[in-house]
Amino acid sequence: MSNPTPFRFKQFSVNHDRCAMKVGTDAVLLGSISGSGNPKSILEIGVGTGVVSLMLAQRFPEARITGVEIDREAWEQASENARQSPWKDRIDFVHMSFQDFCVNQSQKYDLIVSNPPFFPNHLKSLDPKRNLALHNDTLSFGELVSGVISLFHPFSEFWAILPPVQMEELEKLMVSKGLRIHTRTFIKDNPAKNILRVILGFSFLNHAMYSKDISIKDKNGNYSKDYSELLKEFLIIF
Repeated sequence: MSNPTPFRFKQFSVNHDRCAMKVGTDAVLLGSISGSGNPKSILEIGVGTGVVSLMLAQRFPEARITGVEIDREAWEQASENARQSPWKDRIDFVHMSFQDFCVNQSQKYDLIVSNPPFFPNHLKSLDPKRNLALHNDTLSFGELVSGVISLFHPFSEFWAILPPVQMEELEKLMVSKGLRIHTRTFIKDNPAKNILRVILGFSFLNHAMYSKDISIKDKNGNYSKDYSELLKEFLIIF
């Protein structure tokens, strides 16, 4: 059964009952960490529920945001979420593959973000919509990197979140194309656990790299200070 209950944030709500991937920790971390400065044009690759784009719209009030989503139902629901938000005039989601989007695309973006699919084909489940969201046979890392670079200008940034092993693969491809890491964030469930996710920020500029560890919980099992500070403008629980 679908769950019609929306996920409520402080300034907006996200319905996600028709999306294979619900609002989760990866998305809210990417939405709260990605980007620097004052980007005017933002692209999200694979919008899902639209939550990352909505968070970026809240953080960057001068930005116009475009999102690309291959799954029709996710695109429809994300578009509805955007229309019901305070930033409906600055967000536009399109229904197509990222590969098709890049063809004859002349616009360059200040900030590009993605929570890309990362599971190999042989680990597929019986849910085709979830497979589309999670498996990289529809968007390989090579296609992702080539597309991102085609949409870059000299000062653009690309940010992504992935598990550590998959991020190593993406990082090698990015670096091989001349991109540099300027921000690296390691995400753990708590300080004693292994790294669950890595968020990297890439650009062509030669910045000194900033690195940070964030634990979602502290050693007592409560939300950590870093996590609550990061999300206090978004999540009702803080």
